[in-house]
Amino acid sequence: MIRAREVTKSYADLGRGPYVALDRVSFEARPGQIFGLLGPNGAGKTTALRILSTVLKPTSGQVTVNGFDVATEATQVRRQIGFVSNNTAVYDRMTAWEMVEYFGRLFGLPDDILRPRMERLFERLGMGEIRDVLGAKMSTGMKQKVSIARALVHEPPVLIFDEATLGLDVMVARALLRTVLELRDQGKCVVFSTHIMREAERLCDRIAIMHRGRILAEGSLPELLERHGGPDLEETFFGLLSRHDAPRAATAG
Repeated sequence: MIRAREVTKSYADLGRGPYVALDRVSFEARPGQIFGLLGPNGAGKTTALRILSTVLKPTSGQVTVNGFDVATEATQVRRQIGFVSNNTAVYDRMTAWEMVEYFGRLFGLPDDILRPRMERLFERLGMGEIRDVLGAKMSTGMKQKVSIARALVHEPPVLIFDEATLGLDVMVARALLRTVLELRDQGKCVVFSTHIMREAERLCDRIAIMHRGRILAEGSLPELLERHGGPDLEETFFGLLSRHDAPRAATAG
C-alpha cells in the first residue's frame, strides 16, 4: 500500500551547508496494519508524512501510495489518503456539517453518496451535538473530530495521523485512538506518527524508530524487544538513540 525506498529530503542552508531532514529512509506499510513512526521532536516524522501526502517532494528516492508515485502522480495520491494532524485548521464561519460536506464535494462525491456517508460518519464519531456548531466556537476536541470526519469522507484506503493526540484531553485522545483501531480493523492502511511510547505500544502492528532523519530500527514490538535487548519499548527506544548519538558525542568531545 505504501512503499518508501531510500527517501532523502535535504534543504540548502547558507550557513551550515545542506541540512538533511530525511536520510535514505525505507519502509512499507500494508492494508489492515497500523505502521508507527516513533521518534522525538525533530526526528523527521513530519517530513516523512508530508512527503507521503504530496506536500513535499523528496530530494531523492521514491514513495508510492497504492501504486501511485507521490512526486509524479500527486493528484491520484491525494485521493488515496486522509490526513489528520494536531493542528489541522477549521473554518471559523462554517459549521461542522458544512466543513465535512465541503471536503466531500472537493472529492467530487455526488449528493446521493455524500449525504448518507456523512450521516454515518457523524453518528460513528459522536458528532451529532456539534453538527451545527461554527468552527469559531469549537473546542480543540470538537475540531479534531471534524478533522477526522473530513479525512474519512471520501473513504480513502490510507489514513495518516501526525501527532494527532497532541494537546487533546484524555477522553478525546482515547476516542481518537479507538477510531484508529477501528480503521485498521476495516482494512485501512494507517500510518501513525507519535513520540508517546504508550500510544505506540497500544496501537502499532509495526514500529519504525526514527532519530535525526534516519530509521534506527523497525519491526513489531516483540521483534524490537528481542532484537535490541530492551525490557520494554521505552528502554529499547532510548538505548537505540543513545547508541546512535555516542559517536557524535565522542567526536564533539
